[in-house]
Amino acid sequence: MFENILGQDITGQLIRDIEGESLAPSILFTGPEASGKGSAALELGRVLSCEEQGSWNCTCPSCASHRHLGSQDMLVLGSKPFSAEIAACARGFARDPSSGAARLLFTRAVRKLLLRFSPVLWEGDSKLKKINGALFDLSEKLEDFSRVPESGEGGAALADAVLALAFDLEAEGVSDHIPVDQIRRAAYWSRLAPGGKRKILIMENAGQMQEGARNSLLKILEEPPPYLYIVLCAVREGDLLPTVRSRLRVYRFARRSRAVEEEVLRRVFRDNDSVLQGTLIGYLSAFIPPSEEELLPLAAWFAASFAAGAVKTPGNKAVSPVLLALGKYSSPLAEEGGLGRPADMGEVIGELVKRTNRFMVRGLFGRFLARLLSIISGALKDGGPEALVFREYALKRISCAGSAHMVYNQNPSLALERLFVELKEGLCTGAAFSSGAW
Repeated sequence: MFENILGQDITGQLIRDIEGESLAPSILFTGPEASGKGSAALELGRVLSCEEQGSWNCTCPSCASHRHLGSQDMLVLGSKPFSAEIAACARGFARDPSSGAARLLFTRAVRKLLLRFSPVLWEGDSKLKKINGALFDLSEKLEDFSRVPESGEGGAALADAVLALAFDLEAEGVSDHIPVDQIRRAAYWSRLAPGGKRKILIMENAGQMQEGARNSLLKILEEPPPYLYIVLCAVREGDLLPTVRSRLRVYRFARRSRAVEEEVLRRVFRDNDSVLQGTLIGYLSAFIPPSEEELLPLAAWFAASFAAGAVKTPGNKAVSPVLLALGKYSSPLAEEGGLGRPADMGEVIGELVKRTNRFMVRGLFGRFLARLLSIISGALKDGGPEALVFREYALKRISCAGSAHMVYNQNPSLALERLFVELKEGLCTGAAFSSGAW
């Protein structure tokens, strides 16, 4: 049991609870990102449904179905960054295309995304029409990949095609929040008899629920059917309401050491050559175009350009120390990344949209904004009160831009145009710092 979860002692407690028949029907896995919570939840579903002894290589029909994430007795909802894992697994398959383990890992990574589009969760949802084409294309291409010969011939090209479709589907169809309608449909599904021994309902990033969804979840937790196990995953216990936490037994996943993360890199992603860049998350993020290294100069160019725009604004006679510090810090970073000198707003945003493929990859817009804030913070870390005021102002404006795009689906170009103007205007005169206009 849990042989595929590396470096987490908490799995020993899970095994003892399962073997002692003391596992609670509703549990919470907490811990940092990339600590194995989601994989452990999927493995728990396989173990609980196993018709024999629960080992990873069990040949019973239930285990075979769960290994390929095809069990009808498992329902998974909630968001996570799917594309990075899929891309890393595609690279692993390309290194060793004849490996059955690499093939299975890639297939599972794609199906983790497809699980979010179960007909159970989307029945009657008008948004399904928008994504049906992308969903069909990805499912069909993955089926083609499953027919690749054992030698792996032709598989790498198919894996790349699957990856491109996965990027599109994730960008179009995966929400950052768990909708209340999906919780209600999951509640209905939970009360239908299982096809096998048990059912398992998994919610990743369970803290990202709409308010109505939390109330619907409470109804499931209060009276779960005897055959149902519910697993919620969250980074922190505090991400969930106390009324929800009180109904869950908590299993805490630790931050894995660098040595263990390197072992994950070798054994799971089959990468013996790469040097882990800080964390496993850092390794995975490198597979999402553009990489973190490419985002840095883009964000620096954006910052340098709105600072330069503030200098050129008519009537801006006072050049504040904040403006000078921001320009001095960000301009060299942009130039080192090959982006040249500051430019006007239209040129900057046009290049950003081009290099990020219109921010189609889910989460990329947020990653760019995080980089922008880190540059502003780095430029102003040694400043005085004015620097602190502008940083707080920038944080609010950046947060609003993120919400405009990621919550209200505003076009990223429009969100960036407004942000550019707001940050430029915030720097224009020293009077803005003292007037209380922020």
